[in-house]
This record gives sequence, C-alpha cells and structure tokens, in this order.
Amino acid sequence: MTTEIKGEKVHQQLVNLLEENQARYRVVSHVAAGKCEEVSTIRGTELGQGAKALVCKVKGNGLKLHVLAILAADKQADLSLLAQHLGGLKASLASPAEVDELTGCVFGAIPPFSFHPQLKLVADPSIFERYDEIAFNAGLLDKSVVMNAQDYLRIAEPKLVDFHRTA
Repeated sequence: MTTEIKGEKVHQQLVNLLEENQARYRVVSHVAAGKCEEVSTIRGTELGQGAKALVCKVKGNGLKLHVLAILAADKQADLSLLAQHLGGLKASLASPAEVDELTGCVFGAIPPFSFHPQLKLVADPSIFERYDEIAFNAGLLDKSVVMNAQDYLRIAEPKLVDFHRTA
C-alpha cells in the first residue's frame, strides 16, 4: 500500500474519530504543503496554532519506545528534555521508514493523533495555553484540520510534557 493511500486511510480514520467524539473542527482543503510556515499561511492560522508532530525514538535506562511528540509549530523541540521526562537518556527523530510504518503518513502530513499501539502520544502544553484552536495536516499534505484545543485534549489524551527549547 502506498503512503498516499495509507494517508487517505489515516485522514478518514481521523475524521471518523472526530465525528464520533463530537469534536468542534473543520477540514480545510488546500494546495499540498508540508512546511509549517507555508501551510499556516495557506489555511489562515497563526504559526503557533500549528500542531507539529515529530516521531521520535527514546532510549536508555532500559527504555526503548517510539513517541509521537506534538508541539507548537513556532517552537523547537528539545529532544534531550523529552527523553528525560519520559525516563530515557536520549531521543532522536525516527527514520522515514519508521515514520511510514508507525503513522502511515509522509513527513509534514502526520496528525497529532496516534493510531498505532506502539506509538506513545505526548504533547507540549504550551500550544494549548495560547490558542483556543489548533491546526494540523490531517494525514495528507493537502488537507488540514482546525479544531478546538480542548476537544483535542479530551479525545487524544496525550501525556503533557514540557519539551520545547527555551532561549
């Protein structure tokens, strides 16, 4: 199955989940874009509303896990801080093959929801403190979801972990 077909499947799975949980959201169709700055301009949202999804590997102290780490698109991830909060010693970005296997999406299209049992969901709380709505690519580079931030927290139930870089 190609990543594009898997991306369609992820998109439909996401929309179904949001509908089933009565989320306040809208789907925005747009030209294909994977870069945070570009897509936020296209969908008419603030850069900081963008929920950037990073697939990471956390290792050390007997720990070996894959994490879908969500943070505001205007922030930088501190992967060592992420590892520390999760009990590991180091964290790194997953390979494109791992991203495909764990999310069914290409880089830039990954929604902030985990549909894989071995992909733990964590989110930096700063995005939810600043905006009532968050925005993200929804499994495909040409479709985004803008949704109520509290609905996201209620439905996705991410572990909240401060892992953005400061200064």
